[in-house]
Amino acid sequence: MIIIGERINGMFKDIGQAVAAYDPKPLQHWAIQQEQSGAHYIDINTGPTADDRVKSMRWMVEVVQEVTALPLCLDSTNYDAIEAGLQVCKQRALINSVPAEQEKMDRVFAMAREYNAQVIGLTMDKKGVPKDAESRVALALELVANADAAGVAMEDLFIDPLILPVNVAQDHAPEVLRALTAIKTLANPAPMTVLGLSNVSQKSPDRQLINRCYLLMGMACGLDAVIADASDEALMDVAATGRILLNLDIYCDSYLKLFKSKKV
Repeated sequence: MIIIGERINGMFKDIGQAVAAYDPKPLQHWAIQQEQSGAHYIDINTGPTADDRVKSMRWMVEVVQEVTALPLCLDSTNYDAIEAGLQVCKQRALINSVPAEQEKMDRVFAMAREYNAQVIGLTMDKKGVPKDAESRVALALELVANADAAGVAMEDLFIDPLILPVNVAQDHAPEVLRALTAIKTLANPAPMTVLGLSNVSQKSPDRQLINRCYLLMGMACGLDAVIADASDEALMDVAATGRILLNLDIYCDSYLKLFKSKKV
């Protein structure tokens, strides 16, 4: 299970303020904390209020790399900002993300090839997020075909079937699980799968409990990675234990500590 630490995101008040003031301390604090908690990637998102997303993304990448050698997940709908981040990444990066829209796929997969980056593809198009598993899988197939045509390897493509908040879209939760299973049959080798895990619990009480339960359900359906709160120790323990129960890691009495010490 690949954990992409979600905390360096301008949607969080402290990070938004830090980006606006070009104050590196909050970003570096959360980079260190997430790495120590066992994150394998650090997600970086300027947030919607950055006055210059291109400049902000470049700066964020540079200051985070001062304190961690973990690979970065560059998270933006502004592809100029993502490219600016790619230009200064010291490690191989993960582009987050591209929907199944031809013009955007053309740019992002070409950019991934140029910078040797991995890509998260979203099962959505201009119509939005589909409700059922079959429609999600059809969009995933478009992403797979375009990635392959662009020379992006399947192991470098992460498909996100897009979980929505359970309090407003409860019927989507099982459809996403069905989609996860089906996505693993689209190619050989299969594409990777990822979820923005915290989305499932937005504006619900007991958010951490919902996230932890859905993580384990997703893992049983072929989920490879999550964008999640790496500082949630119980969530990390669920991920480690899930790998043992699914026979993905060899059991040892110190498996919890071992999981947190592994790097991708």
